[in-house]
Amino acid sequence: MTTDTKKNSQTLELDQTHANERLDLVLARLLPEYSRTQIREWIDDGRILVNGQSIKAKMKVKGGETVSINPVFKMEQQWQAQAIPLNIEYEDQAVIVINKPAGLVVHPGAGNADNTLLNALLHHAPALHALPRAGIVHRLDKETSGLLVVAKTPAAYKHLTLQLKKRSFLREYQAIVMGTIISGGSVDAPLDRHPRERTRRAVIDTGKPALTHYRVMEKYRAHTRLKLKLETGRTHQIRVHMAHIHHPIVGDAVYGGRLQLTKGMTTELREALKTFKRQALHAFALGFMHPETEEEKYFTIDLPDDMQALIQLLKDDCK
Repeated sequence: MTTDTKKNSQTLELDQTHANERLDLVLARLLPEYSRTQIREWIDDGRILVNGQSIKAKMKVKGGETVSINPVFKMEQQWQAQAIPLNIEYEDQAVIVINKPAGLVVHPGAGNADNTLLNALLHHAPALHALPRAGIVHRLDKETSGLLVVAKTPAAYKHLTLQLKKRSFLREYQAIVMGTIISGGSVDAPLDRHPRERTRRAVIDTGKPALTHYRVMEKYRAHTRLKLKLETGRTHQIRVHMAHIHHPIVGDAVYGGRLQLTKGMTTELREALKTFKRQALHAFALGFMHPETEEEKYFTIDLPDDMQALIQLLKDDCK
């Protein structure tokens, strides 16, 4: 299924500086909002004409040609728009910054065909149907809360995904982990699918590079509150890395292991730990370069109520 975006049609006049260059390479420079792969596809489909004629992507231009571009964007799937409330922290013509609650899946997949953030975004901004994954450029796990950014235009999507690839995004988290950590550090351990349990990730020597930095924010009797910064964005990265150094995140049913209750712990804290049913992990800070203005954007949000309540009980337990 496709959606035709007439408003993006345009005409270019090529000058002599482009002589003897391939058409697809010239257009990739002149139209940075589109990928070279997308441009070649439009050339092959006859959506890009030179002097009114269909041509091949590898054709060398002479200069002086008139190029008409009539783009059409393909939807990956016929996702449904659904009226699901969104916590929007910021929005303009190029980006949306969302505060995702715990429990909301970001993207449809096996076992979650709808009622996701993507479905909510399509209801909020139907034009996102034209973008890959409705403009979602990075994700948070279902039970991780916090900030993520969504692109609203092809140019913004390309710009933001390039920043993500170059690791220039700032993504900072707060987590409550088991055990007392004395000082900050880094976990540099490659990640890949677990060799037996395919829905899990594990530290694997042949996996993809993954680097997480952590700093101690607050120590409790048997737990620690951390600030964490991602250098890479592998699936479940923080959760796996913390478990790898034997300080799993509180409430993590997949990587947390058996619940550990300390002798002398207050009754209130004991019950709170037993009933905390999601990983205590929150993406509290997000920074990126705005894809249109080139302005550095930085956003922070408070911890959600469930983590704040748990932190208060941990503090009370220290008295």
